[in-house]
Amino acid sequence: MSAGVVMVDVAGTALSAEDAELLRHPQVGGLILFSRNFENLTQLQALVQAVRECSPDILIAVDHEGGRVQRFRTEFSAIPAMQSFLPDFRKNPQATLSAVRDVGWLMASELLATGIDISFAPVLDVDDHHCKVIADRAFSPEPLEVVQLAGAFMRGMHEAGMATTGKHFPGHGSVTGDSHLVQPVDERSFDEIAAHDLVPFKQLLPQLDAVMPAHIVFPQVDARPVGFSAHWLGRCLRQDMGFEGMIFSDDLSMAGAHSAGDYAARADAALGAGCDMVLVCNDRAGSWQVVKHLEACATAPSVRIASMRMRRRVHWDDLRQMSRWQHLVSGLPGIDAPAVAVGEPQQ
Repeated sequence: MSAGVVMVDVAGTALSAEDAELLRHPQVGGLILFSRNFENLTQLQALVQAVRECSPDILIAVDHEGGRVQRFRTEFSAIPAMQSFLPDFRKNPQATLSAVRDVGWLMASELLATGIDISFAPVLDVDDHHCKVIADRAFSPEPLEVVQLAGAFMRGMHEAGMATTGKHFPGHGSVTGDSHLVQPVDERSFDEIAAHDLVPFKQLLPQLDAVMPAHIVFPQVDARPVGFSAHWLGRCLRQDMGFEGMIFSDDLSMAGAHSAGDYAARADAALGAGCDMVLVCNDRAGSWQVVKHLEACATAPSVRIASMRMRRRVHWDDLRQMSRWQHLVSGLPGIDAPAVAVGEPQQ
């Protein structure tokens, strides 16, 4: 069964009647979870199960990169910020790449064991020390170091059975503004961007299952934000780079998306530019506006959405018996072992 093209959120740790109604809407094909949806592992598993009962084919996602951006803490391994690997990488590249690969596997395995399909990871932005919202979420200020480190992280994700999502195309590291709060503008030419920010996206294309564009305007390339730009998504990403995977919009509630109009107009702009799925978070009225608008337009689902669902799943009890998991949570620098709940059910 094909899924709808809208990814929404829910308010709490259990589904309300309105949550369930929204999740059953034929234009809803995804759910993104936040820290507010998490109390403990048992509760999270119950929430995921309830979501699946409402919509068996729904894609469940979370931002669980590590460091500052890790939505679930208790009972999950504490994943370090990606840039924390950089000093060791410059001293001992091969050993560090092996560790980063293991961290990608660990992050993905624990989410998959919970029933969650994807983490929106990794960040492929090149950290130029301009953008505080990126900063240590990026692997490095050097494009080729990002390629090596992010490539290792994605290999680990794939080993676990999780699809990868590179963000924020074509790069968010060279602007000062946070696109959650403002509309960032980057005045560089395309050639400058291609020689720097685009390098990780180009070189890691074979490992990328999905891309999330930035809500940034590059006026020397296109007057529209990247996520609403057919030039960036259709010509540059699809045609010139040959990317055939999934394109997620970034959250349409962010300030960087407001220039396109109301929520319905933002969804039309993102889908028209080439996005396969649009995210509408933290605004229930906006979510309803989008799904009702797209229902009236008879918007067709994307066949690419199914490719992002989990490729294999190991239950938590089995994961904890794996020597790789035990080794990582007990011995890898920067990884804190999760606390195990007594009597936790396997689901």
